[in-house]
Amino acid sequence: MRLLFTILVLFISNLLTAKSVNYIPIPSKDLVKHAYYMLSYNEKYEQANWVYYSLTDSMVLNSGEERSNSFKMDQLVPTGSAKSSDYTKSGYDRGHLCPAADMGFSPISMQESFMMSNVSPQTPDFNRGIWKELETTVREWAKKEHHIYIVTGPIFKDNKGSIGTEEVLVPGYFYKIIYDATDAPKLIAFVLPNEKSNRPLTDFVVSTDAAEKLTGFDFFSQLPDDLETKLESRADLSGWFGGYAPKSPTTLQTNTEIASSNLKFYLVLVIVIGLVVLFVTIRSRRRKRSM
Repeated sequence: MRLLFTILVLFISNLLTAKSVNYIPIPSKDLVKHAYYMLSYNEKYEQANWVYYSLTDSMVLNSGEERSNSFKMDQLVPTGSAKSSDYTKSGYDRGHLCPAADMGFSPISMQESFMMSNVSPQTPDFNRGIWKELETTVREWAKKEHHIYIVTGPIFKDNKGSIGTEEVLVPGYFYKIIYDATDAPKLIAFVLPNEKSNRPLTDFVVSTDAAEKLTGFDFFSQLPDDLETKLESRADLSGWFGGYAPKSPTTLQTNTEIASSNLKFYLVLVIVIGLVVLFVTIRSRRRKRSM
């Protein structure tokens, strides 16, 4: 009987955690998992291939933690991450991939954002200019949409040499891809050259398919195939930037399928909880009879 009860509890736990989806890119080798983000580390270039995390409105609105500014080697990288000293007097900024301003809701998240595995060499005008503008815009989207998923990292094309004793490669480009799963799902991707720019962010929007070709990674492959194909094949600014109409209406079928999936989940959950209650009741009655 105790074994049955344990199995039921584990089953409920698995059902509850199954609703949480990690849209990590593929391939996902050399993973490093922190409390609030994960990454794939590239030992050859001494920086992440990509950093993945989710961002909610509450994380942004509760962002009151003081900026750490203390860059540290990432001890979770088995081969050893780059050092802060690799960037010293290099002419390049220690550019955050997962921004410190996104992680200001707790001391742990802030400290994690200053791991050297979360840093890439960025030109000062880029890091403090259009890249910062994009990061600020993403936080506004998180407040508006309540929960978004973000993948970001360097693109090793037209590179600018290397820096430091660890020979950290200076990427030619950076990308950021944002997925909004709420209401009508939408996806937007950016590819920006690692240089100063006064152009609007909308000039750097590309299709996710194009970003995949440049990086060699498959992004948001966990989405249903039809939805993934539709979202990744186009560079659609509607729903993200004002003044842009959707290129095609969102299909009702996708929303219906999501609603149906949620209904099945809760029905199964109710049944399992009912079984647990029944099991506890029967066990209690047997104890009373044996007394």
